[in-house]
Amino acid sequence: MNILFYGLCLFALGFGAIAFAQPVQTENAQKTIVILLGPPGSGKGTQAARLTKELNIPHISTGDLFRENIKNNTDLGKKAKAFIDAGKLVPDELTLELLMDRVARPDCARGYLLDGFPRTIPQAEALDKYLSEKEKGARIVALNLQVPDEVIVKRIAGRLLCKGCTNIQHVETSPPAKEGVCDKCGGELYQRSDDKPEVVAQRLKSYHEQTEPLENYYSKKGVLTNVNGEQQPDQVFADLMNALNKK
Repeated sequence: MNILFYGLCLFALGFGAIAFAQPVQTENAQKTIVILLGPPGSGKGTQAARLTKELNIPHISTGDLFRENIKNNTDLGKKAKAFIDAGKLVPDELTLELLMDRVARPDCARGYLLDGFPRTIPQAEALDKYLSEKEKGARIVALNLQVPDEVIVKRIAGRLLCKGCTNIQHVETSPPAKEGVCDKCGGELYQRSDDKPEVVAQRLKSYHEQTEPLENYYSKKGVLTNVNGEQQPDQVFADLMNALNKK
């Protein structure tokens, strides 16, 4: 009897130790909303993909939202398409409505990363109003990739895209083995019309006028971290994660 009792005690102690050693559940972890800023060509797309994978949150791009809703012929998509077809900008109210519809989905329960919104101070103010009402208690972090204009022009103007597999190469940093031919699939490489130097310069001008003021806006709120986007992608990612862990 004593042997049986002793054995049961050992089993109970062992079971308790195993239960204790289980990883802490993270369902109640604070929700994190990342606002990724930076000029066109600063590497936001590359870093957004890595960040969302690491943080296990969705990457939400307003451009993707427009395309998804238009493709699915939703009511919001029809409204957005009417403005786009008329050559007009989609109003901030409609863009925010599309965004609110997206972030209400279950996969955003832990948080999400915003790319391409907000682009202007009025959009940031509208987003703040939404976050204060619907995302109380969430952690808001704005990350800004800093890259000089001359570097961006050089990056984008040399970019080559494959018509076959969408592989991206560069005339200087990753030139194709055979001119005009994709190294991965042998497809035709081409340059997007909006990647030409004169167009890039105009895109940067618009960015500085409309979007760059967001840096000061979020800095005043104490949620902005600037990261040097000229570094190697791995180092940029490390700096972004370090900023997130500190906030």
